[in-house]
Amino acid sequence: MDQREPDQYTLRAAVMDARRAEAEFDDACAWLETAMKGPMDPLAAEVWVFDEAFQHVLLVKHRWRGWVPPGGCVEHGEGPRDAARRELLEETGISADLLEAPAAVTVRSYHRSWSATLGLSYGAIVARSLRVTEESNQPVAWVPLAENWKGAFPEDRPRIRRYARQLSERAGA
Repeated sequence: MDQREPDQYTLRAAVMDARRAEAEFDDACAWLETAMKGPMDPLAAEVWVFDEAFQHVLLVKHRWRGWVPPGGCVEHGEGPRDAARRELLEETGISADLLEAPAAVTVRSYHRSWSATLGLSYGAIVARSLRVTEESNQPVAWVPLAENWKGAFPEDRPRIRRYARQLSERAGA
């Protein structure tokens, strides 16, 4: 097996979280079932981090993707949830508890020369007063949800906003 290809533990965790996700896009669960029958690229995980008032989202400025949620590849032997938590810490300096159910599951290519892969998005709520630290040459910023930030995945803006509204309604904010 290619070291970059997901192992069985990673795939089982991804399947479980994909089925539990609050939103599914791109027929992601069916895509995953088919993709598991052959070699596949590493999975991706990210965190949609909101402030306690659900007015801001924490984004990082990636060199070619623009403003995106903190995230990256799921490493060999790592579950997507653990990868999301690790990437959040690496890219922002924030250690946060992720919400129980994943926010979303999607299929996308993270670079024009890469194959499509499964991406799992997890949610977290943290205080905006927490100190953030950027990873090398990758700025971090609290961006107002009402703003139209420039990123490689414009379809994520309404998805992230809708999820923030749902969380706000559940919290009674």
